[in-house]
Amino acid sequence: MIHPMRTSTHTCALSIAVLMATSTAAWPNPLGLWRTQPDQNGQVANVSAQPCGNSICGTITAVFNQQGQPVAAPTVGTRVFWNMVPERGAYQGRAFVPAHNREYAGRLRVEGDRMTVSGCLGPVCQSQVWTRLR
Repeated sequence: MIHPMRTSTHTCALSIAVLMATSTAAWPNPLGLWRTQPDQNGQVANVSAQPCGNSICGTITAVFNQQGQPVAAPTVGTRVFWNMVPERGAYQGRAFVPAHNREYAGRLRVEGDRMTVSGCLGPVCQSQVWTRLR
């Protein structure tokens, strides 16, 4: 005879394990160092995505010219996204676009070593695909 209490304990443990595996698979990790697409001047930036409180934030750590050489840029140290939390299949929060000097509703969607970063103002959205460096 199977003990009812033991069965429910095993069922509960199995359910928790399945939920944890599902949630890990559903939310690819955006933490790490990312390379942006080139801007209108051909420059790219490295953005470090790190935990900040209960969310994820991203800060520009370096900027490079078209030849791949580091350049002094006023945007180094600028936080470009914050308050990113898992929601509706992506990370939702706020984003800042230095070229526009404006804050937007932001979204991060990670697929392997690529992350689509988008910002929307009302119904108008723009996005870039960033590449994971580490």
